[in-house]
Amino acid sequence: MRRVVVSGLGVVAPNGIGREAFWSACKNGRSGISRISAFDPSSFPIQVAGEVKNFDPMPWVPETTRKSLKLMGRAARFGIGAAGLAILDSGLELARENPERIGVCMGGGLVPIDMTEIMPLLLKVADENGKFDLNRLDPANGSPLFPLWLLKYLPNMVAAHISMAFNAQGPNSTITTACVAGTQAVGEGFRMIARGEADVCITGGADSRLDPLLMMAYNALGTLSKADRPPEEVSRPFDRLRDGFVLGEGAGVLILEDFERARARSAPIYAEVLGFGSSFDAYSITKPDPTGKGGARAIRNALQEARLNPSDIGYINAHGTSTRLNDAMETAAVKNVMGENARAVPISSIKSMIGHSIGASGAVEAVALALSLHDHVIPPTINLTNPDPACDLDYIPNIARDHTPRVALSTSFGFGGQNGALIMKAI
Repeated sequence: MRRVVVSGLGVVAPNGIGREAFWSACKNGRSGISRISAFDPSSFPIQVAGEVKNFDPMPWVPETTRKSLKLMGRAARFGIGAAGLAILDSGLELARENPERIGVCMGGGLVPIDMTEIMPLLLKVADENGKFDLNRLDPANGSPLFPLWLLKYLPNMVAAHISMAFNAQGPNSTITTACVAGTQAVGEGFRMIARGEADVCITGGADSRLDPLLMMAYNALGTLSKADRPPEEVSRPFDRLRDGFVLGEGAGVLILEDFERARARSAPIYAEVLGFGSSFDAYSITKPDPTGKGGARAIRNALQEARLNPSDIGYINAHGTSTRLNDAMETAAVKNVMGENARAVPISSIKSMIGHSIGASGAVEAVALALSLHDHVIPPTINLTNPDPACDLDYIPNIARDHTPRVALSTSFGFGGQNGALIMKAI
C-alpha cells in the first residue's frame, strides 16, 4: 500500500472562495451565513442559509471548458471551480501528466430541478384536471425541453465535468451517501491511490440545495433552525439553545497523490491520509442511534485502517450539525471510542460558520482538517455560548486555538444512518 498525501486544496464556501480566504475566515470565526438571495425567501419560515454568492468558476477552468458551464447545475459549477483551484494549488502540470493515471471521486447527491425552467412547460402540458397531456404541445416545435436539459440533474455530472475539463481518464466514481458523501469520496480516493489504481486523484464533494422545494422539504422534516437571531448566530453546534441546522452549499476538492511522487516534484504537502472508516446504524431513516454505536464503529474502522489507537487522535473536526440529536449522538460516539480521554481531545465544528452543505460538507471539512494539521491551528465552534450539559467535551468555543496535533480525525453522519470517519496525519 502506497502512502497518500494531500498536495492541493480547493474550496468554494459561503465564508470564502479559495484556500486562503476560506481558511482565514474559519480561523477568525467569520460566518458566511446570511439571508437567502438565490430566491425570494420572504414567504418561507426559513430565510437564512450558508449561500455562496456571485461565484463564477470561469477563472479556474480551461478555456475549452467554458462553453460547458451553461450545461452545469449549481453544484457542478462549485465542484469544477473547486477542482480548478485545487489543481492550481497543487502545481500539477496536467499537460505533462499521463491522463490515464489521474482519477476522480466526488461526493454529492440529490440535484434540485430548477422550477423556473420547468414550470412553464408543466403548466403548458397540464389539462384542466392537472394531468399530463403531451398532445397539448405543438408538434411542430419539436422537443419541449432543451436536448441536454437532463444532464444538469444527473448526480455523476460533477465528476464527469471535472474529468472532461482536466482530461482525467483514470477511475471515476460518484458517491451519494447523503451527508457522508464528501468524506467517503475522499476515503475512496485515498484507497484508489494506496492500491495503485491511480497516481493522482481529484476528490471531494459538491452540493447545493438552496431551492424553494427542497427548503420546504427540509423544513417539513423539522431539521432546520427556526431561530429568530441574526443569520450568523443561528448555527450553534453543541449549544444548549440550538434548534436545527442551517442549510449550506459549496464544494471542497483535495488533490491526493502518491507521497514519493509528490515529494519528487516538490509539491506542497498539507497532510497524509491514513485511513477511512464507514458503518451504518440500521436504526432509523431520520434519526441517528442515540448511543452513538454506529458512529463509534466508523471511527474504530478508520483507526484500524490507519493502524492507530484512539489515544493517537489529537483533534476532531466534528460533523457538528447544530441539531439536538446529532450533536448528542456525536458526543456519545466520541466518548464510546475515547473513553476517559474524550475530554482531553479538542473538537470543533466549522458548520457553525458555513452551515450544512450535505454532500459537500465532509469534503469541505477534510480541507479544513488538512489545514489544521499543516498550520497548527484549530478553528473554533462559534456561537457556543450556552454549553449543553449533554455535550460536555472540549468544543473550542468561539476562539481558534493554536495546537500541534500529530493526527486528526474528521467525522460525518447522514440521513438513513450513514457514518464516516477520515484520519490524517501532519507531515
